[in-house]
Amino acid sequence: MAVYTDITEDDLRNFLTQYDVGSLTSYKGIAEGVENSNFLLHTTKDPLILTLYEKRVEKNDLPFFLGLMQHLSAKGLSCPLPLPRKDGALLGELSGRPAALISFLEGMWLRKPEAKHCREVGKALAAMHLAGEGFEIKRPNALSVEGWKVLWDKSEARADEVEKGLKDEIRPEIDYLAAHWPKDLPAGVIHADLFQDNVFFLGDELSGLIDFYFACNDLLAYDVSICLNAWCFEKDGAYNVTKGKALLEGYQSVRPLGEAELEALPLLARGSALRFFLTRLYDWLTTPAGALVVKKDPLEYLRKLRFHRSIANVAEYGLAGE
Repeated sequence: MAVYTDITEDDLRNFLTQYDVGSLTSYKGIAEGVENSNFLLHTTKDPLILTLYEKRVEKNDLPFFLGLMQHLSAKGLSCPLPLPRKDGALLGELSGRPAALISFLEGMWLRKPEAKHCREVGKALAAMHLAGEGFEIKRPNALSVEGWKVLWDKSEARADEVEKGLKDEIRPEIDYLAAHWPKDLPAGVIHADLFQDNVFFLGDELSGLIDFYFACNDLLAYDVSICLNAWCFEKDGAYNVTKGKALLEGYQSVRPLGEAELEALPLLARGSALRFFLTRLYDWLTTPAGALVVKKDPLEYLRKLRFHRSIANVAEYGLAGE
């Protein structure tokens, strides 16, 4: 979440007349995240989230994202729901951007998650993977191997401004992963961005998942590897085996990983670390001055990538007996 496009109160009030949501009482921008412009609205009925979809989000993908939230909710997963306009449409336009109103999900994201929280995240991710079965709209993962090559082409010339030697390290890494990337593992709808700020808790109870704007069809175990990277490293960069064990056991208690998925997990984790390094690197180099957005350090994910290169067996992530 972030704010790239500002809105005026008059424009917002006019936009809300298309919905049965009551009258606006207040609104404010949400600065966290890097993708879309988001605002928290308070109305005379309910709090809501307003999302303006920015240039990286293709308008043609919006039926997938909005429809997926409806599908997952209908299957029992706790997640926000897009609100229909009075004419039934889920999408409108505000300040020259496609825009949608989304229901407000109670809870807050955890700044210091513990192993017990990681276990719940693993369970929720597996539940989402199962709930995604039967969703008919398909969306390829634009940020898989071919997408990494495109991002690197856009960043390579200035990469050594971030850390000397990156130009010599990253291209061979992309080539290696492209040559060894698995293609025959179980696939389905993945979240693809289940970071701490996209999981809400009420106390120690997980209350729901949010922000499905990277969701796509890809390898389910790849989504697990994203969560290992997002949840199981400490601020000093050290991998926390206890958290990793809890997350993986939580996932497997709902959807057991197959032998081939477990064997591929170190490579998948290496790839997901590269993916977030590359998007962070691109944003670090290109985010315009003055945007109300918190840029994220790409080197955090470079360090995780280097860690995963050293992993020889999934047991090193905390799964006993592998």
